[in-house]
Amino acid sequence: MSESLEVEPFHRIEECGVGMLGNRLVRLSVPVGRLTIKYDAMVNLNAEQADATDLGEVPYERLPADVLTYLNPSRYCESDELLGFAMQQFGDLSPGYSRVTAICNWTYDELAYTPGSTGPTTTACDVLRQKQGVCRDFAHVAISLCRAMGIPARYVSGYAVNLNPPDFHGFFEAYLDGRWFLFDATRLAPVGGFVRIGTGRDAADVSFSTIRGDAITNDMNVWAKEAQPDDELLDPNNVQTAVSSA
Repeated sequence: MSESLEVEPFHRIEECGVGMLGNRLVRLSVPVGRLTIKYDAMVNLNAEQADATDLGEVPYERLPADVLTYLNPSRYCESDELLGFAMQQFGDLSPGYSRVTAICNWTYDELAYTPGSTGPTTTACDVLRQKQGVCRDFAHVAISLCRAMGIPARYVSGYAVNLNPPDFHGFFEAYLDGRWFLFDATRLAPVGGFVRIGTGRDAADVSFSTIRGDAITNDMNVWAKEAQPDDELLDPNNVQTAVSSA
């Protein structure tokens, strides 16, 4: 609905669309010195709700061409290496929303959410071996397991209302019954309050920032709050209602 971007001291900003989905990239080149970037936005979430019990998986032969890429392994999501494991864990479950939920539940139960436990090169297989990670790692594991089961899945970077402590957040979408539905294996915030920044195959496509050169972060503050509080957003464990924002 509205947004503002401030760079202090002032530098020219270039904006462009990148990737298959045209994610907006803001690029700037700055000299040595202190740099402050401030971004504010008022966002209207057009989330659609559906009965989760009615959502099924789409057979491969009926998947749209632009969805097929989200079945393939990617930089952080080695779904091809997890095929046998995924089939053993989830192959006997009923296909559809409930199976994706089961993958999220398994990820939540098996992994410890440990800030600082992973780095920029950590993959889903790395996380499964060390049994801990952060939000993007939980998303990468769930995405990899979904793809191994033949369910298209993609990574979403964004903001999350009621996330504690406030920060950027990584979650994912799975393709069911012709639409993309939001999931979060961390259960740290309600999916109805997710604000999309970018969407891609994994975090490599939609990092919050990519720095070329030397830089030190002195301070960072991230927050997302509701302009009009909605009690329905407050339960991240509600698995009866599916949320689609695409």
